[in-house]
Amino acid sequence: HGREHSFPTRRSSDLTTDSHVVKPRRFPGGDIGRLAVAGTVNDLAMMGATEPLALTCAAIVEEGFPRAELEQIWASIRATCVEAGTTVVTGDTKVMGKGELDGLALNTTGVAITSRYVRDCGLAPGDLLIVTGTVGDHGLAVMAARHALALEFELRSDVAPVNGLVRAALAVDGGGVVAMKDPTRGGLASALAEMAGKSRVGVEVHEPAVPVSDAVRAAGELLGIDPLVVANEGKVVLGVRPAAVDAVLAALRAHPLGAAAAVIGVCTDERPGAVVLDTGFGRRLLSEAEGELQPRIC
Repeated sequence: HGREHSFPTRRSSDLTTDSHVVKPRRFPGGDIGRLAVAGTVNDLAMMGATEPLALTCAAIVEEGFPRAELEQIWASIRATCVEAGTTVVTGDTKVMGKGELDGLALNTTGVAITSRYVRDCGLAPGDLLIVTGTVGDHGLAVMAARHALALEFELRSDVAPVNGLVRAALAVDGGGVVAMKDPTRGGLASALAEMAGKSRVGVEVHEPAVPVSDAVRAAGELLGIDPLVVANEGKVVLGVRPAAVDAVLAALRAHPLGAAAAVIGVCTDERPGAVVLDTGFGRRLLSEAEGELQPRIC
């Protein structure tokens, strides 16, 4: 692919694959092409593999799909690859009959390099939790576009490749980042619940500290949807050792995608696997959403 990489002597590779569907295919802030590349790059980054060497891309297209739209999506794929520092090296296209597929489905596979694996199960009591920006943007933007909601404010998806942001956090000396997860399906609530359960720690979240945009907060209140259970496609939840949190937070905020990064909670040895939300007025268990609030968002 014509690019040079400089890596530590000890390194490992990581491989992931994912399929992508979204309705509508274009939404404020992105489209299915950007979503496919960012989703695969971000899956790799969540294990510390922030150097994506190459992607494959397979497209399954419904008969009669507009050629102009397919070219626009391909241009979006190329632009997002440039943003992530990678490229598509091979792919495939298949056509299905009219009515046998809802337009377009993409599958992407990616391989990347890492010098240190970071999983979502490395939390310990005392570790602090950071989210890298406002939550709920993607899911509510897609929902508003799908249903053509006439809102007085703009909702935009946060879909973006976060490997550069994660690279900046991992570059902080001392190995302070001990766990990572992207809050996609199920949003922040599901990500925290999974991290707490796998790590066997309790999690206490200070709700006023969780960054939520005014537009998302208003849309959530209007639709009766908690932004904490809404999908994100350009955010990361990090578990960080207390001694490193200031340095990690500074590194995140110095990156364009991490300007709104914030410490939102702490891990405890009480109620392992449970996520407790401190609203400022009381405390309650933060439950994962039941069912699918928003099908076809990633």
